Amino acid sequence: MNTLIEKTSNKLVKAFLKNKIIAPIPLKFTKKLKEAQKLRKLCESKINEPVIGFKAAGTGIPLIKKFKEKEPFYASVYKRNVLRSGKKVKINKFILGIELEVCYQIKKSFFKSKKLIKIKNISKYISSMATCIEVVGYRQRKKGITSFGDLCSDFGANVKFLIGNKKKYKKLNIENLKTNLSNKEGNQNVTGNTGTVYISPLNSLKFVLNKLKKDKIKLNKDFWVFTGSTVGVVPIKRKGTYSGTIDKLGSVKAIIT
Repeated sequence: MNTLIEKTSNKLVKAFLKNKIIAPIPLKFTKKLKEAQKLRKLCESKINEPVIGFKAAGTGIPLIKKFKEKEPFYASVYKRNVLRSGKKVKINKFILGIELEVCYQIKKSFFKSKKLIKIKNISKYISSMATCIEVVGYRQRKKGITSFGDLCSDFGANVKFLIGNKKKYKKLNIENLKTNLSNKEGNQNVTGNTGTVYISPLNSLKFVLNKLKKDKIKLNKDFWVFTGSTVGVVPIKRKGTYSGTIDKLGSVKAIIT
């Protein structure tokens, strides 16, 4: 039976695979996060491409309160959408903006663990960490964010990730590191802090890993978890080079074209 959710998922999947923009999807799938999650999972089940990891989204506590949600959400990230630092990213007018994040590479042994992940046992599953940039936006002719469902239903609004140099994991004061994202061409300079990411990027990582367990998601390889923006969603005012730095962790660049 070709239900509305089937038809909508087919349109979104086609837009994702062919890099096309479609008309806005029905509000039924964006108003409530629960409905958006159903659509996201259905869309992801139709993408026969390698998953490289998962992203946490909606990790800013003021945003969670604003949209009357209880927690963030997560979405799969595909290999096709992950680049090395310094690569070009072509954008369209439905891009929401650019973010600066901490990401962690997780050992595949995580999938064999039976216990809930806690901050005190999380370290043994992390192999490395890095600074990354995410370009976020829609595959639909729509702008702005009115709910978490807007983002979640459209592949978590992920367009591209760019990952800086990996560093072997070590314990940092990760809940309080200064961050900065700038674009000289657009005269933009935004400062942030890792403490704005769902208490801390490690806490955000814990959230994603426990959701993967709950949803019985498994991969047979190491994978990345992208923990959420330290600077909010920064509008792309002008094309050019965006440079991001996180104290004690490193830097990353994206060339927006």
